[in-house]
Amino acid sequence: MKISARAAGSELMDEPELDPEDLAAALRDLRGVNRWLGGWRVLRRCMAALLARLPPGHYRVLDVGTGSADLPLRLASWARHRGKHLDILATDVHPQTVELARVNTGGAPDVKVEAADALALPYSDGEFDFALCSTALHHFEEQDAVQALREMNRVARYGMVINDLRRSGLALLGARLLAATAWRGSRFTRHDGPLSVRRAFTAAELRRLARAARLPNARVRTHLPFRLSLVVDRTPGRPGTP
Repeated sequence: MKISARAAGSELMDEPELDPEDLAAALRDLRGVNRWLGGWRVLRRCMAALLARLPPGHYRVLDVGTGSADLPLRLASWARHRGKHLDILATDVHPQTVELARVNTGGAPDVKVEAADALALPYSDGEFDFALCSTALHHFEEQDAVQALREMNRVARYGMVINDLRRSGLALLGARLLAATAWRGSRFTRHDGPLSVRRAFTAAELRRLARAARLPNARVRTHLPFRLSLVVDRTPGRPGTP
C-alpha cells in the first residue's frame, strides 16, 4: 500500500465543540499510542541527547499541542531521576483538551497547563530552554506547520524536538487494523487514527518544512516503526556552539 500525498480534511478532535466522553476516549487512546507505538521512546531519546550536554539544574520546557499532557508528566519524572528538573508548561489550543489535561496532571508541581495557540505563542523570545511538539504537527496545513515551527524555535533557547507520525502504507495498514480492533470502541480514534497517518509528513517533507521555517541546523530522523523526529540543537556542548 502506497500513499503518494498528504490527505486533506480535519480530524474530529479538532472540532470546536466536542462530546466530553468522546474526547476523553480519544485522548486515552492517544496516551496508548505514545506509550506503545513510539511517542514516548522517541521523545526520551531526543531529550536525553540534549540534556546530556547541560549541567544538573532547572530548565523550562514548553510543550505545544499537549493533548492530555501525558508526555510532559513522563518526561518530568524521567528527567528528575537524572538530575535535571524540568518545569514544563503544557499547552493546547483546544479549551476542552486543556481542561482534561489539567485533570490528568492532577496538580503535578512541575507540569502546568494553559491554553496557547501554536501559531502565535504568547511568550517572549528565548523564554524557554526547549520547545516540544509530539504527535501534533500533522494537524496543521503546511503553511501553518511552518509558522508553528518558527514560533517554537523563537521561544526556545537551546532548541526543540518535534516528534510525530511518519506517513507510509504500512503505517496506514497498522492504523486501520487498530481502528478495527483496539480502537473500535472510540468513534473519534476510529476516524482520526488512520487520517492522522494519511496527514502525517514524510522525512523529505519535514526537511522541506524546516528549510521554509529557516531552521538551518534542524536534523530530521526516522524511527521504527513509523515515527519521525526533527531536532534543533543549540545546547552549549554541541560541536560548533559556544
